[in-house]
Amino acid sequence: MIRGITFTQYAYRALEVEGKEPVGLSDPATYGNDVTGTTLENLTVSYCSRVAGYFRGDRLTVRHCLISDTRTEGIYVIGSADCLLEKNIFRRNNIQQITGYFPAAVKIFNQCYRTTCRDNLVQDQPYSNGIWYDVGNVDGVFINNRVENALDGFFFEISKGAICAGNVFVNCDHGVRALNSSNVRVYHNTLVNCDASFERTERSAVADHFGWHPSTGPDVDKREGHVFAGNLLAADAGFNKPLLRFTQTKALCGKLTRPQVAQLDGNVYVRNGDASAKTLVVWSPAEGDNCTTEFKSLDGLRQLHPEFETHSQYLDNYYGSVFKSVELGNYELNRAFPGSGSTDSLPDEVRQLLDWSKQDARIPGACLFHP
Repeated sequence: MIRGITFTQYAYRALEVEGKEPVGLSDPATYGNDVTGTTLENLTVSYCSRVAGYFRGDRLTVRHCLISDTRTEGIYVIGSADCLLEKNIFRRNNIQQITGYFPAAVKIFNQCYRTTCRDNLVQDQPYSNGIWYDVGNVDGVFINNRVENALDGFFFEISKGAICAGNVFVNCDHGVRALNSSNVRVYHNTLVNCDASFERTERSAVADHFGWHPSTGPDVDKREGHVFAGNLLAADAGFNKPLLRFTQTKALCGKLTRPQVAQLDGNVYVRNGDASAKTLVVWSPAEGDNCTTEFKSLDGLRQLHPEFETHSQYLDNYYGSVFKSVELGNYELNRAFPGSGSTDSLPDEVRQLLDWSKQDARIPGACLFHP
C-alpha cells in the first residue's frame, strides 16, 4: 500500500509494478499473479515525462488520487484482473501534444478482466482520450464517471463485454466509442455535445500492423451485440455532428449485414435551434455509399428497423431547459423537461451497480431528480 505521498517531476514514470505481460491470446491464470493487491490511495502524481505509472497484477486498487500533467498517459493497467479505479481525478495528459501516438488518461491494456472504473473525474483532455479499454479486455465496468473535454470519453476497443452506465460526458469528440468490440452495453448515460459511436472494420488477426492484438478480441463477424438504451443526448445549436453513429468500413459491405446493436430503445435526443439540416443518426449496414445511410429523425430508422427506438424521443428545435444549470456544470435533469418519462430498460444487474430504484430507471440519462 502507498498512501498520502506526492510524486512529481519524474524523468520517465513515478511508479511501476512489474510482472509478466501476456503476448498473444493467453489464459488469464498464466499472468497477473507476480504481484497482487497493490493499493494506491490519496496520492498526487504529476509532471512525469511519460506516464504517472505502469501497473501489472490482479486486484489493483487506485483510489482518491490526482493524476495530472503527464506527457503521455496518466496510468497504464496491463494484463490484470479485478482492478478498481474509483474517486480519482485525471487531468491534462499528453501535455506535450504528441501526434501519431494514442494517449489516454487511463489505458487498460492487454487482456484485463473485470476492471471497474467508478466515480472518477476526467477533465481537461483536449489532446488525450479519457479512459480506454484497449485490446483483449473482458467484462469491463464503467459507471458513475464524468468525462469532460476529451477526445474519446469511454473507449472500448478490440474487447469483449462492457457495462457503461450512469456516466456524464461533456464536450468530447466521442462520449462513448466502441471499436471492433462486442457486447458493449450502454445504459442511462448523459452526453452533452458529444456523440456515441459504434464502429467495426475489417481489421483481423491476419497481417495486422500490431501483430497479435486483434486476436485477443472478437472475430470480425462477431463484432455485434451492443445495447444502447435509456441514454440522454443533448446538443446545443453549435453542435453539428450526428448524435449516434453505427459505422463499418466499405470492405465489410455485403459481408456483415446484421446490425451491430441488439437493443436500441428508450433514448432521448435533444437539439437546440434549427436541426432540419442536421443528421441525427448514421447507420450501417444499409443500402447506399459505403453501405451507410443517414437519418435526420428517428422515423427513417424505425422504417428500416421497426424493432429499434420504439419508445425513444427526438426533440429538435428545442429551446427549453434540459438541465438545472449548464453554466454551473449541473446536469441534473430539469423536472419540467418533457422527455423525462422513459421506459425501464435497465437490467437488475446494472440497476444494482448504480444503486438505483426501478423508478430511477424510468428517467433518461445519468443525472436523476433530487428532492
